[in-house]
Amino acid sequence: MIDKSKEYRSARLILLQDTGMMALASLAAILLVRWLSEPILGFTVIVLEWVGIALVASLLGNLITGSHRSVRRYATVRSTAKIVGAIFFKEVVLSLVLTLGLIRFGSAALCVVSIIADLLMSFIIIFYLRYSASLYASEKTDVKEVASRGNALVMGTGASSVLLAKDLDEEGKYEVVGFISPEREMSGRVIEDKVVYYCADPDDLNTLQWKVGGIDCIFFPKDWDHTGKAQGEGDSSATPQADGMTRTGHFFKRTFDILVSGVLLILFSPVIAICAIAVKLQDGGKVIFSQERIGRDGKPFNIYKFRSMRPDAEAAGAQLYSGDGDPRLTRVGRFLRNHHLDELPQLWNVFKGDMSFIGYRPERQVYIDQIMQHNPRYRYLYQLRPGVTSYATLYNGYTDTMEKMLTRLDLDLYWLRNHSLWFDAKVLGLTFLSIVTGKKF
Repeated sequence: MIDKSKEYRSARLILLQDTGMMALASLAAILLVRWLSEPILGFTVIVLEWVGIALVASLLGNLITGSHRSVRRYATVRSTAKIVGAIFFKEVVLSLVLTLGLIRFGSAALCVVSIIADLLMSFIIIFYLRYSASLYASEKTDVKEVASRGNALVMGTGASSVLLAKDLDEEGKYEVVGFISPEREMSGRVIEDKVVYYCADPDDLNTLQWKVGGIDCIFFPKDWDHTGKAQGEGDSSATPQADGMTRTGHFFKRTFDILVSGVLLILFSPVIAICAIAVKLQDGGKVIFSQERIGRDGKPFNIYKFRSMRPDAEAAGAQLYSGDGDPRLTRVGRFLRNHHLDELPQLWNVFKGDMSFIGYRPERQVYIDQIMQHNPRYRYLYQLRPGVTSYATLYNGYTDTMEKMLTRLDLDLYWLRNHSLWFDAKVLGLTFLSIVTGKKF
């Protein structure tokens, strides 16, 4: 039997989510118009009026079209049409407001540009959010199982190698991360959604391991002629090579980190100030908690958070956070953690270059040593910056046991071998969705 009360709660949540995001799109649009135009007289008042009307119009549009009842996000043409209808309803209302002169931009051109910008921003934000939600729902059940599979490569690029890769995928014990070939001209080609890697000697194989987070097994088809062998794990002391993302991808990622973290530090400065005052008033202790973590190239750095625990939280030694019931949490600290506000100072870590928005969560050396006793592949993560959030955090949450740490490592290595700008964008969207819907990690 369908739980009607649960379905209604979900619909209300989606209504609030979509309404809020559509209003946020209107704010982004009006700020973009201002940035592209000459100074607008009374702009602050215009922003408040524009966002306020957009908020009401968005709510009415979602209620009239019933888009919030499409609990499965936009998986069908019908649900997509409802979302489009709600967005267009908002734009019609805003157009009427401009036509009637209730909001005055000073020129007809600005009015047209504002409506177009609002429409585009609404589509981008709403559909990106819903697409992320649909991906999260589809992956949630099996992502840990997939990430825990062994890494395999298939030698060769012929028909027998392709057939062998398919059989291994169906078997489910290994994830075939690509084909390897001793022919340099085959490097970078894609066969059946799998990349071909050039590999002619053990040094090439060792470099490849850094890209895919380690190799468990190399499979040879029965008709392989044994030329260009490439076997073995490689030298564990070798210098890390670049991961699978291109240099251009890394440049855009770092540029995004600098620009967005800088803007957010300014925009969230009032929230940061309020949080700092609340922490200080709680018990008079330090506001910022600083702790040494291990980051890129295995180098230590200090990570910053708002202090959420008592000043003597680790008087007895290093301890893992055990969730809401952790007795070391202060009342203010519990609130900050539940709403992810304790992480705001990490924007400074991102701006400095210690961290990225998306990566693997940085850990203390004492726990890394324990993890590497079970799985030494943690070292492959050192080639990248750790992140404020991660693919592993979405599906594994906070880690308070060694079992969870090892599962997190499997997920981090899965992210590493599939690393791309699109994958990072997906993780960022899912994280944002989780925060606005109140999910606790």
